[in-house]
Amino acid sequence: MKKAVLAAVAAAAVAAAALIPSGPAVQAAETATHSAPRGFGSALSSVEQPSWQTNASVNALAAAGDLVFAGGLFTRVRPPGKARGVGDVARKYFVVLNRTTGVPTRFAPSVNGPVWSVAASPDGRRVVIGGDFTVVDGVPRSRVAMFDVASGKLVAGWDPVVNYRVAALKVTASTVYLGGSFGAVDKIGRARLAAVALGTGALLPWNPGADDDVHAIEVSTDGARVFVGGGFTTIGGRDQHALAMLSARTGAVMPMPAAAAIPPKSDECDSRVKDLEVQGNKVFASNAGTNSMQCYDGVLAADSATGKLLWQSKCLGATEAIVAIGNWLYKGSHAHDCSADGEFPDKTGMHHLLVYSTITGKLGPWFPNTDAGGTTLVGPLAFASGGTDLWAGGDFTAVNGKPQEGLTRFNGVPGGAAPARPAAPKLASARPNKVTIAFDTVLDRDNLTLTYLVYRGETRIGSWSRTSNSWTKPTVTSVTDSGLTSGQTLTYYVEASDGRNVSRSPAATVRVR
Repeated sequence: MKKAVLAAVAAAAVAAAALIPSGPAVQAAETATHSAPRGFGSALSSVEQPSWQTNASVNALAAAGDLVFAGGLFTRVRPPGKARGVGDVARKYFVVLNRTTGVPTRFAPSVNGPVWSVAASPDGRRVVIGGDFTVVDGVPRSRVAMFDVASGKLVAGWDPVVNYRVAALKVTASTVYLGGSFGAVDKIGRARLAAVALGTGALLPWNPGADDDVHAIEVSTDGARVFVGGGFTTIGGRDQHALAMLSARTGAVMPMPAAAAIPPKSDECDSRVKDLEVQGNKVFASNAGTNSMQCYDGVLAADSATGKLLWQSKCLGATEAIVAIGNWLYKGSHAHDCSADGEFPDKTGMHHLLVYSTITGKLGPWFPNTDAGGTTLVGPLAFASGGTDLWAGGDFTAVNGKPQEGLTRFNGVPGGAAPARPAAPKLASARPNKVTIAFDTVLDRDNLTLTYLVYRGETRIGSWSRTSNSWTKPTVTSVTDSGLTSGQTLTYYVEASDGRNVSRSPAATVRVR
């Protein structure tokens, strides 16, 4: 997982600040409920925040302190809202941005090949990139390289030689775990998994080995267990498909009952774990299936000590990225059918950005969207968070219907998306001294439940709470206003409120019978 690092030591933070333009402080995102007055129901607003964009896919993201690191296939970056070639600058395969402003920093190393993985050390002092490159800043670096965050320079002497792509990274206080498609490190056999020392880059004895590509690596909170995701069917000499839990000390395979929730590899279905996230005593895994439209593409949660399955979502549409913030698990996918979970059915469009409750696995109130404008037909491919925000990278070209290529971000600053404007209420006066008012529910991108207030002139006659989804028909609510005077002409309107934002309908008039 391209996991967030929440803290950097003071010396690194001070030095890094000299590299970046000043910006507003990052505001904390709270764990919210549907009734939260901040105007949205999960930890984040669905309103995208300004960020520079790329000219091709972003494959990997990490966050440390006030910096965000993005790697991919891009060669240039440009300001938000700008078309390709307008105001762009060179950032080949790797860019470092200010997390509070979305603007590139002067930390701009030269990399000669695509970057497929990025991870930061727990203290924020180091960032490691992996991919297909062989030269960084004019110095030989074979598919993996480490930078000093404060200076933006390569760490001298840290130079493991990996013979093929590094697609997954995880950095702990002492170790850098590598995963990918490689077969050797420093000319010593290491089948798609390896570990090197954080301080020196020396190859460590840890050597479980996998028979197919590794896409994701995570480590338990206590550092005792390593979670590995990919397309393998054998790991550590044992039959285990797509998801495994290993000893961080020996590399031995440990029981992972939750892996049984992923279907065995077959000609009809090859479901691979594409991302992992650890939060407290839970580990989350996301899958992308191939060879069949019905192949498992979902997300599962397991106990990070026992490997026991806690919950599972079986939405269809490859899930490439996940990140946990508070009690919410955000996912990037091309989900098109969640009917197996009792949610939206097929043919309701692509839902590229969604959120689940980390506790129940139920879909939550967060519905921004991207397109899938690139070659993967997924859209979002990588996530990172500093704990109060979400950065999403991929091969999309639009966010919430507006042009934005490759990179976007969301945060928890109060406000959120406003409810859609309600239609004018439908009025009738079929009985003396009474008016019936009927109104339809509307949608809000970051709330499921809204409050509807009905007004006669400037007098509020009542309020009603209604829940609605984009994939269901609007609910019609009919109310009666009584005790009116026959012959009056009255005006009514409806307001939809999410607790902070209010949208008002056009007014409608009726003559009282």
